[in-house]
Amino acid sequence: MSETLTNWAGNITYTAKELQRPPSLDALRALVADSARVRVLGSGHSFNEIAEPGDDGVLLSLTALPPAVDIDTSARTVRVSGGVRYAELARVVHEHGWALHNMASLPHISVAGSVATGTHGSGVTNGSLASAVREVELVTGDGSTVTISRGEARFDGAVTSLGALGVVTALTLDLEPDFEVAQHVFTELPLEGLDFETVAGAAYSVSLFTDWGRPGFRHVWLKQRTDQPLPDFPWAAPARVAMHPVPGMPAVNCTEQFGVPGPWHERLPHFRAEFTPSSGAELQSEYLLPRPEAMAALHALDAIRESIAPVLQICEVRTVAADRQWLSPAYGRDTVAVHFTWVADTEAVLPVVRRVEEALEPFDPRPHWGKVFTLRSAALHERYPRLPEFRALVDALDPAGTFTNAFVRDFLHPLS
Repeated sequence: MSETLTNWAGNITYTAKELQRPPSLDALRALVADSARVRVLGSGHSFNEIAEPGDDGVLLSLTALPPAVDIDTSARTVRVSGGVRYAELARVVHEHGWALHNMASLPHISVAGSVATGTHGSGVTNGSLASAVREVELVTGDGSTVTISRGEARFDGAVTSLGALGVVTALTLDLEPDFEVAQHVFTELPLEGLDFETVAGAAYSVSLFTDWGRPGFRHVWLKQRTDQPLPDFPWAAPARVAMHPVPGMPAVNCTEQFGVPGPWHERLPHFRAEFTPSSGAELQSEYLLPRPEAMAALHALDAIRESIAPVLQICEVRTVAADRQWLSPAYGRDTVAVHFTWVADTEAVLPVVRRVEEALEPFDPRPHWGKVFTLRSAALHERYPRLPEFRALVDALDPAGTFTNAFVRDFLHPLS
């Protein structure tokens, strides 16, 4: 490439032969049809090589396409183009009196990239972001357009698809009536004696944070819809000052706390949309496990906290409801997600990542597709029972392998 391009965290430098930003759908279709290898960049918030097409491929950005956010009130849906980010989508949806069911902690990520990698928010009854998708529009390897809708046999393989089926040019998402959320933060929740199910279900969305410097959680963020009662939370003390998930960071960049009601999109994320991270001095990993194993998994991590803490900025524990997406880390099981924000030191972090994976191995962890992990693809094969069907879907929609890079190929064919 004539320009050096890295991901948001700077730990990946892309080697693609060129970066292309087509200005129209017709230009995109022509570009894809004329290219042997294509991967879509999204917002660059993946921490591994999932977007890397290789030095003979094209890295494709959708940022120059005309943005579209089209609401269908009667169908209770919104159609959003592939380059739009959640903050932009949420603002328009809210202005029209509607809401999405959930959002991730960071609103600056692209909608298409988020659902393709299984990104999620929190809440025992809330599915991943992909669970809201009703329809996917793709440009396939020959430049054709394909629309796959909920109810089709192949739909559950087409949303969380790792970018392996084509370029997602638009998604149609379910909407619900607008609602407000109040955010309450509590400090120092003990691990010993923790009733995880009760705590995780104490509000619409719950996040537990720890630095693993000592047992327990440094703070708990409860995000409760104002049309639902907030139960008592006697297990920890209310925070007296505004908090940031990472100790020592300014809380001014976080969404408002202390129970002040506000629109869903200004409370469900942890960070304000107007605060745009310019760089990420961090690495991230995340593992999704069966929710009944939450306490056993947390105790397993507590047993190795002396290894984790020196390279950790913060660890967040959330829940995700089971979904039907074949490659979703929450496929078929109610899930607890354990997220690690590491220091920006790959050499120091990777040995600890491997130790975390060893500690979590008894619980069949599925890594977040866009994070740092070292689990072998053969092990992942065993944890995705619908993988043969997904592989057949890739063969049907992308027989030339235009969108299959080394990352995807290693997962699809780990023994080849």
